[in-house]
Amino acid sequence: MNALIISSIFSWLMTLGLALAVWALARQIGLLHERIKPVGALSLGKTIKAGEIAPSFTLPSLNGGSVSIGGGNAQGQLTLLFFLSDTCPVCKTLLPVIKSIIEHERGRLRVVLASDGDIASHQTFIQAQRLEGFPYLLSREVGLAYQISKLPYGVLIDATGTVATHGLINTREHLESLFEAQALGFASMQAFQAAQTGTEHSLYKQVH
Repeated sequence: MNALIISSIFSWLMTLGLALAVWALARQIGLLHERIKPVGALSLGKTIKAGEIAPSFTLPSLNGGSVSIGGGNAQGQLTLLFFLSDTCPVCKTLLPVIKSIIEHERGRLRVVLASDGDIASHQTFIQAQRLEGFPYLLSREVGLAYQISKLPYGVLIDATGTVATHGLINTREHLESLFEAQALGFASMQAFQAAQTGTEHSLYKQVH
């Protein structure tokens, strides 16, 4: 009988210890999540900078007509210049996200797709990905003007033709961070977080 009681007590102590360990681990994960904040799209351009006038081009689109980027937008829209490749797997996974964002923005945003390479390959890509409704530029000069070295890359241009923000995009969060930074009035989410950290340090010094 005593052995059964001791075994039961030991079992309850083990259960309590396990519960405490899980609670401590969950707390540590929560603290780590607070410290490691999403940094958003990483800006890589060496020439292009937020706040500068975007390089201006008027070029034919593979989907017909001509496309103008930079120089302002008469409709008052933001322009997302999205650099991609027909052989880039990440680019393909982000296309549905872009379509979803356009639907959500309802006319406030214009998306221009840009790449270079073989025309026939890109026409096949357009059909396979159902991109007939997008302005689609095929121009090496545009990539050089914006100093694009890695893909996929996004440049957000405001209605006045000024670069609002830009960065390397690998996830939906990276893409959305461009719009978040623009809405907050910062060149990037990294710049916003740096400003927040600086404000927190200033308040800490004032209090202490």
